[in-house]
Amino acid sequence: MSSLGPSRPLARSCAEAIRRVTFPTRAGAVLLAHAARAFSELETGVAMVQRLRGIVAGRVRIGTRASIGIYLLPPVPRRVRARHPGVELIVVTGNAPEIARAVVANTLDIGILSLPVPDRELTVLPFYRDEPVAIAPPQAAWRRRRGITAAELAREPLILFEHGSTQRRVVDEWFHRAGVSPAQAMELGNTEAIKKLVGAGLGVSLASGFAVRSDARAGRLVALHLVPPLVHQRGIVLRKDKPRTPALTAFLTVLQEAATG
Repeated sequence: MSSLGPSRPLARSCAEAIRRVTFPTRAGAVLLAHAARAFSELETGVAMVQRLRGIVAGRVRIGTRASIGIYLLPPVPRRVRARHPGVELIVVTGNAPEIARAVVANTLDIGILSLPVPDRELTVLPFYRDEPVAIAPPQAAWRRRRGITAAELAREPLILFEHGSTQRRVVDEWFHRAGVSPAQAMELGNTEAIKKLVGAGLGVSLASGFAVRSDARAGRLVALHLVPPLVHQRGIVLRKDKPRTPALTAFLTVLQEAATG
């Protein structure tokens, strides 16, 4: 006879298995942290031995903002793979403070993020000089304009990045330097979502020039120069004491070759 659900003993055992979620003790958490560092050192040692044999291989863990990963990073993995097939790249996304903390903690090897970064344990290398623009719906009134001042922008319904992000801090400082304070803004944490809302006519925003270039060319958005101009530097960060494994060196070389802006 068939049944549409599990038998009672099986259902009971599943529920017990779900309840038996375990967490490490404080001593276990300390041991796990040391074990993670030990495995990282072992991995570095293996990579160094491979370098002596002329082999460039290993894993590089990269943290970046989603917009950088979408618009600036893609050519880099292709070049790395073409030159060094043995190099494995793992990319995770997050905001700048999260990425910086992960690099300091050595759970990421390198970060590509918005500057400035206050951590003294990190080395900062230049990567991309971004010039953000204002973005507006593709309406005739906006299409007739070439630029917009901070005071004019502050009077519009704004859609901005959430408070706490480096990008929001850069934008808030730009308004402050111009002596204006924008009205309450709608806040989001994703460039693509912001572009969709702006395109739908729900407000205007400020965004990285590289993230909206194709949308402006296709007529989905209007991009306006900021008055006064705004510069937002993106950088490469890694620990000052980070061993330069062959894989990390190869990735950094290609990354700095691709640096533009």
